[in-house]
Amino acid sequence: MPLSRKFLLGLSSSGFHRLSYTEWGDAASPRVVICVHGLTRNARDFDWLALALESRCRVICPDVVGRGQSDWLARKDDYAYPQYLADMTALIARATGHLGPDARIDWVGTSMGGLIGIVLAAQPGNPIRRLVLNDVGPFVPKAALARIALYVGNAPRFASLDDAERYVRIVSAPFGPLTDAQWRHLTEHNVRREADGSFVMGYDPGIAAAFAAPRLQDVDLWALWDRIDCPVLTVRGMESDVLLPATAAEMTRRGPRTRLIELAGVGHAPALMAADQVEAVCDFLLAPER
Repeated sequence: MPLSRKFLLGLSSSGFHRLSYTEWGDAASPRVVICVHGLTRNARDFDWLALALESRCRVICPDVVGRGQSDWLARKDDYAYPQYLADMTALIARATGHLGPDARIDWVGTSMGGLIGIVLAAQPGNPIRRLVLNDVGPFVPKAALARIALYVGNAPRFASLDDAERYVRIVSAPFGPLTDAQWRHLTEHNVRREADGSFVMGYDPGIAAAFAAPRLQDVDLWALWDRIDCPVLTVRGMESDVLLPATAAEMTRRGPRTRLIELAGVGHAPALMAADQVEAVCDFLLAPER
């Protein structure tokens, strides 16, 4: 089935906002997979994975508020995990309403989307059946956040889509080898055309507020990690500075004891477009219950 775009309402301190999401597969399917992107990304990052899953699952991919087709927030300080968690809870309710109070979902999260998944999966009574973390874990070093802060909200304006693609290829080079068609796809769905015909990145520059220097510190969610009891798959780019080797190794020894896949020649974060990456995630999500 082709993708469809839908919306739901979220609530922030400044009022209601529209949250956009793409949906793939049979809306009546009892198997629901929610895929959540990284900091400056959007729902269309998961098109390749969704295509592989749609015949067996309902796949829902949101644009986190301030990104993609979702509304921007009036108060930039609201771009923070409490808001994202509230919005994702509303999305889960929408996605599972037809399945009853005991509905279960699978969660695939890249970077920021993975951190949201960790927090949700650690809560009592949470609905997450299986969790996929794409190049993120319960510890993120301050140094990696400082690197990200250098480009978030600072992208230039582009005269053409080709110029935008050249920029995307540079800043997203750690995603790993991609085809020309995949680079174009990422560009087309990660920029916004302005009234004068120029292009800018498709997110609110205000999301950079969370990366102001005084606020930066290590992210330490080990206490939450140790409370997770669902099966977890972690995909790590071997050149990543966000998910360090020592963190990934520790994730295999404690808490849910993740299964770990490491990808050579890839940094932060694997694009989940290569056939082997898509296959690994599908195999994990679709494996029979033990």
